[in-house]
This record gives sequence, C-alpha cells and structure tokens, in this order.
Amino acid sequence: MYKKMISATARVVALALSATAQAQELKIGVVNVQGLLQAAPQTKATLEALQEEFAPRERTVRAKEEELKALQEKAQRDAAVMGETELRNMQRDLRDVQREVERLGQEYNEDINLRRNEELGKLQRMLLQEIEAFATENGFDLIVGEGVIFASGRMNVTGQILEQLQAKQGN
Repeated sequence: MYKKMISATARVVALALSATAQAQELKIGVVNVQGLLQAAPQTKATLEALQEEFAPRERTVRAKEEELKALQEKAQRDAAVMGETELRNMQRDLRDVQREVERLGQEYNEDINLRRNEELGKLQRMLLQEIEAFATENGFDLIVGEGVIFASGRMNVTGQILEQLQAKQGN
C-alpha cells in the first residue's frame, strides 16, 4: 500500500513537471490596448482629420455665439433708451439667437461624437488586426490584453507593436 502511494505521488509529480515544461514552451505576450490606441500615430492622424473635417462647423457655432454675445451687450447698453416695442423685439431676437446657438452646438457635438466613435471603432479593429499579425509573425501562442494585473517587461509587447504602427504610418 505504501509503495502504491509513492507510485501515485510520483506519477502526479511527473504530470505536474510535464505540464510545467509544456507551459514554459508557450510564448505569451501582454498588450496594453488602450495605451497602444492612445500612442499610435494613426490615432493622432485620425483625430487631426476629424478636427479639420469639423472646423468649418465649429467656426459657424463660434460666430453665432459671438453674434449672441454682441446682441446681449447691445441689449444691456440700449435697454434704458428703447421703447417698449423695441425692447420686446430685442428680447425675441435674443431668445431666437440663443436657441439657434444651443441647437447648432448640440448638433455639432452629436455629429462630431458620432464620427469620433466611428473612427475610433475603425482604429480599434485595425489595432486588433495588427496585434494578431504581430503575434503570428513572432510565434506567440497567446496575447493577453485587458485584465492583466502584472506582466514582466519581457512579456509586454506593446512597445514592439507601437514601433510597427509608427513604421506603417511613416510609409
């Protein structure tokens, strides 16, 4: 009975050592996807393109805000000398311009947020493809992204993938 226990224990230890040896052969990497997204030159280029795309609308909103500000200053300055009808017309004009400023600003924010989300979605898909291509090219068995509490520097491949992205952006 004692020999059977020793034999069973030896087999368990042998299996554990075998599993450890197999685990050591696995090539595992860790990627900070959010950090990669923020640092990628493609992200910067995309955000600059969005800024350029929406610059005319932003200027329109700012001009309308300036118009409102000028109208408010005029109303404050001239309110004392205006007749009742003029004052009512001025207040109506102020309300109309205020509503238009709010509407233009809200539409601008909704549209730019929608486009930003579309472009960030495209960037995320591109990054995942780049990570997958990197893993395949470099013989990784597993690349882990979210939920990693600790990874040694040698397992973190974020910098290597970022270098590839920067090289592609330069082409």
